[in-house]
This record gives sequence, structure tokens and C-alpha cells, in this order.
Amino acid sequence: MTIIIRGGTVVNADRAFHADVLCDGDRIVAVGEHLEAPAGAQAIDATGQYVLPGGIDPHTHMNLPFMGTVTADDFYTGTAAGLAGGTTTIIDFVIPAPQQSLLEAYHQWRGWAAKSAGDYSFHVAITWWSDLVREEMGELVHKHGVNSFKHFMAYKNAIMADDETLVKSFRRALELGAIPTVHAENGELVYQLQQDLLKQGLTGPSSHPLSRPPAVEAEAANRAIAIANVLHTPLYIVHVSCKESLDAITRARATGQRVYGEALAGHLLIDDSVYQHPDFDYAAAHVMSPPFRGKEHQRALWQGLQGGNLHTTATDHCTFCGEQKAAGRDDFSKIPNGCGGVEERMAVIWDEGVNKGLLTPSEFVRVTSTNAAQIFNIYPRKGVIAPGADADLVVWDPEGTRTISAATQHAKGGFNVFEGRTVKGIPSTTVAAGKLVFHRGELMAVEGAGRHIDRPAFAPVSAR
Repeated sequence: MTIIIRGGTVVNADRAFHADVLCDGDRIVAVGEHLEAPAGAQAIDATGQYVLPGGIDPHTHMNLPFMGTVTADDFYTGTAAGLAGGTTTIIDFVIPAPQQSLLEAYHQWRGWAAKSAGDYSFHVAITWWSDLVREEMGELVHKHGVNSFKHFMAYKNAIMADDETLVKSFRRALELGAIPTVHAENGELVYQLQQDLLKQGLTGPSSHPLSRPPAVEAEAANRAIAIANVLHTPLYIVHVSCKESLDAITRARATGQRVYGEALAGHLLIDDSVYQHPDFDYAAAHVMSPPFRGKEHQRALWQGLQGGNLHTTATDHCTFCGEQKAAGRDDFSKIPNGCGGVEERMAVIWDEGVNKGLLTPSEFVRVTSTNAAQIFNIYPRKGVIAPGADADLVVWDPEGTRTISAATQHAKGGFNVFEGRTVKGIPSTTVAAGKLVFHRGELMAVEGAGRHIDRPAFAPVSAR
């Protein structure tokens, strides 16, 4: 298929310029004014609109077995929802059970992901340690296109990585040219606070944020940063939700340490008042970790994106329906953690960020695709509109509006944390791997069309 997008303003992370974009097969072949297109090419009129690189969501959980259940969105429904919102690539997570072979888990997740409608890649979690884990990390990097490893510092008695595991895994990642990532929350503190609250009879969703205060996140962020600093390892901290964690990243970066921070769309827009809602189903639907925070933390996160100390925006898309969330009706610690957002991320960040003058269109591109592509080593294949790059494109209508609702979303789960928000600035067309997959409200996602994206290792760095 040959597609030409005419008359739009191409926006890359470094500049915006008027140009046509010609795609042939799954690649961009030309970017320039007044391009000739072969006979039979499908033309898309982007007059008055922007043409952006397809979004990259570096943090999703499709088909995730978690807390005794499995997320409502599988890899098809989740990636299809992403395409409707302008996200053409996700990086999901392989999460081995403790004592499970990393390779066994990786192949299990690859099997589930075969039905993806959009491109996908994987971070692999290190949930235990042995010589086998060390060996399999090498095989994943060298043979399977994995260049990042996730460490949960939370979820005691399940998948929590202790300091010994962090040190050994960080060191191995450095040898391999891979980047360690962390979910920064002190799992021991969370567990003890949960027990304290339950003993007091505080069993509802309003106790969830009380069990995970900002200091719990900040302690873990500081600890991970210190370990990475001693080992000379780069570090990527997922879902930074509070000012204290951002301050830790900012201090480290000011000394030259290579630390990257990720902000979730939800944490940028939703505050902790949702947990006080009298309806259990509503409050429980917002239970995720780290929890939504007070408005002062939202202001700090936007400043982090503006100042360059937060680099990517993600969703942690992890949908559970009301019946699944109800497992914690009598004990908030048993509410499956997770919210959606893969379909809404780009629109809500544009509406709150670009429309309010907090981000320029180029900065928007940087935090929705380019930085993720560069940090995880798939740039310039992804994250830029240039000849040779993947034909992942979004025609973005800055005047278009839509009111977000669970009733009209493509994702599953039956709830939307952005319910009722009217956004200005929406995708009118999405092209993924050179194919038209969304156009003027019609989703044309194809199950199994997504490709696994190998992410090459960085040059290994010897410890200094």
C-alpha cells in the first residue's frame, strides 16, 4: 500500500515544518513539499492539521495475570484502542513468576501478543535471582531483542525484588548494554501500612493512598538511584507520581547521572479526591499504584516534563472490570491495581499540555514518542517522521473535539478514569506500519497485524 499525506504540518521533536509525507509499504520514503505520488496511492488531506510520529506508550499491561485475575484488555483489544488514540507502538511487560524461567515467561507473553493490532515490544521483569536468571538475561538481549529489565520494589510476598536482586541485576544489565527500570515503592513499608490500616478497620479504597504515601515512593526512588550511581548503571523510573521522586531524579541528573523519569497521563490529570468517592465501584476503579496524588504533585510533574527531568508519558494501561475490582470490597489491599488510558493518553496530554501552553507541539512529540524511542533504542526507526522510518503516523486535528466516555471507548473494562472530559485535539487518522488503521472515527485494526519490535542492546559499558 502507498499512502501520501498532503498539506499538513509535520511535527518532529526538533522542529515543525510544512510537508507532504509519502509512505510505501511499511516505511516512510519521502518527506517534502509538493511530492509526486504514484498512481493509485491513497491520498489523505491533512490541510490545517499536524502530522505526528505515531505515539509510543512505554508502559502497558495487556493480558496480565495479576492478583488472582487477568486484565480485561488482551493484546488485540488494547493495541486496537491505542491505534484509535494515535498510539502505534507499546512496550509491555513480561513478568515471570518467582522461580519461573525468564525465557519460558517471555515465550508465553509472545504467544499472547501474537494477536496485537499494533507494534509491540517487551521489558522483562526480574522477580528472582539465580545463575539461570543471569544467563537468560543474556539470551534475551542477544537473541530476542530485549534491552530493558523491570524491577518491582513493591508487592511484598509476590514479585518484589530485594536489594541483592537489584544490585546483581543492575550489574548484569550494564554488562549486556541493557537499561534497568524500576517501580519505585518501598514494598515493606507499603505492606506494614496496609496491615496497620486494616487493623483499624479502614478497609475501603480511601485507605489505598494512605498505604502508599509519597515518602514511600521517594525512598525507593532514592535507593534505586543510589544503587545505579554506585554501579554506574543508567536507570529508568516508571510512573513517577510525586514531587519527592521527581526531586530525587532532578538531583541525580544535576550531577550527571543518567536517570530517566516517566509520567503517567493519569497522574498528570487526576487527583486523589477520587478515593473519597462514596461509591465503592467508582473509588476502586481508580486504585492503581502509585496512587493518584494531590494537585501539588500534578503541578510538579508538568514542571518535570517542561524542564526535561521527566522524559516520557505512558499509561500503565491495566484494565480490570468492576466485578474484578470488587474482590477487594472488604479489603482494599485485594483490589486489583490498574487503570486504563492507552486510547486517551495523547489527547488528554495535548489538551492539558499544548492547549494550555505547558508544552509546544514539538515537546509533545518528544514526550509521547521520540524520547521513548531514543531511551529504548528504536530511534530513528520509531519516534520521527523521516525517510527510512517506520510509517507510523498520526494526522492530528487541533480543532477536533471528543468527550471521553467508557460508553464509546474501544478499550475493555467498562470504566474510564477520564470520563466526561472533553478534549480539543484528537487524531483524525492513524497509519501504522504503512496501513490505514483509523480514519475519522472508524477503527480498522486487524488482529495479528502488529509486529514484535526488536530493541538492540546499547554498547556495553565496563564499570569505571
